Amino acid sequence: MKTEKEKMLAGENYDCGSPELLERWHLAKRLQTEYNNTPTTDAVRLSALLDLLLGSRGENVWIAAPFFVDYGENIHLGRNVEINMNCVFLDCNRITIGDYSGIGPGVHIYTVSHPTDPSERRSGNSTFWNSVTAPVVIGDNVWIGGRSVILPGVTIGNGTTIGAGSVVTHSIPANVVAAGNPCRIIRHL
Repeated sequence: MKTEKEKMLAGENYDCGSPELLERWHLAKRLQTEYNNTPTTDAVRLSALLDLLLGSRGENVWIAAPFFVDYGENIHLGRNVEINMNCVFLDCNRITIGDYSGIGPGVHIYTVSHPTDPSERRSGNSTFWNSVTAPVVIGDNVWIGGRSVILPGVTIGNGTTIGAGSVVTHSIPANVVAAGNPCRIIRHL
């Protein structure tokens, strides 16, 4: 029988109120609070906190505080990644960001969603809604403009730029400029 965490990462309906998931969620909240309150000049402490918070990261990763996550451990960053302030990563499934990619301020990346039918949202006696997930993959040398929202299951190809304020509802290929709500290709590079 699968644990709720295994179901979550497999994209199956899961109970986010399971003790295992809540324990990591609370730890992630503590670590993100410490990270967000650490002086930007304390590189050693910031690096140590990221090592505890994130699943993996390459060298030269910069995340400007404040930064918010669900679990943190499902976030995997390549080398030379810059994430600007006020980003929210709901990492109930894997979020992968490739080398030399940049995430603008206020970007939200969601790997979790809930049923649109209200009668399917409730999970027995749990106070939490039924949830399903899908990973988000952002390729190498991608720029995500500020205040964009990336939805579950989206892949953004290498070398692509997503314009500020976009809502990315479906995968976007490599080497394009895309923008809008919903996000669509503006031009090929």
